[in-house]
Amino acid sequence: MDINAFAMLCELLKTRGGLLDDGNVTIEEQVATFVNILAHHTKNKSVQVRFYRSGETISWYVHRVLRALLRLENLLFVKPTSVPDDCTDSRWRWFKEWEDFDSDPRNHEECFNMKHSQASNIIERCFGLLKKRRAILRSPSFYTIRFQGRMIIACVWLHNFIRMYMDVDLEEYTPITLDELPIRKDIPDELESIDVVEASDKWSQWRDDLAGEIFDTWMSRRT
Repeated sequence: MDINAFAMLCELLKTRGGLLDDGNVTIEEQVATFVNILAHHTKNKSVQVRFYRSGETISWYVHRVLRALLRLENLLFVKPTSVPDDCTDSRWRWFKEWEDFDSDPRNHEECFNMKHSQASNIIERCFGLLKKRRAILRSPSFYTIRFQGRMIIACVWLHNFIRMYMDVDLEEYTPITLDELPIRKDIPDELESIDVVEASDKWSQWRDDLAGEIFDTWMSRRT
């Protein structure tokens, strides 16, 4: 994010997100602290040293910026739009009407697998891009589940903001190097991890019902 984009972000958080300068910490410092934590997964102690603030102060203002950023949903949430028939994009021209009707799913299982594969590709691409930009998504997190969920949304909002307000995004096609991957030595040994997931009749039935609903919806749109 360049200087102009950072200034625009601060202005949007102030005018549209309700972020205030309370006389103790400027809006610019609040936003800089927040972005620094997202981009580099900097621990609270390290941020204390860099900004000369107490841990409580940093935590307080990080949550304030997060709430202000989430209020920009109407501005930064990009809704998908269908591709028009007269689209001249060269990338679309090669894929238009590519589908082979012989490969259409014939039952709810094949339809579910098709949708699952499509969703996996999209999610993998989106999270791969977000992880490249935000180290907080590449490292083990010890925040609460509620806070982690909001941070993921915040990363998406910031990504959309950069695409909107920066003409040239220098990190768009920059791959992650090994040196950029986080190495956390402070992970406790007693941290529990999930190694095995057993099947459940309840969830299996829910999956089958969902697959049937997806297939019925898909068939109704084809007719």
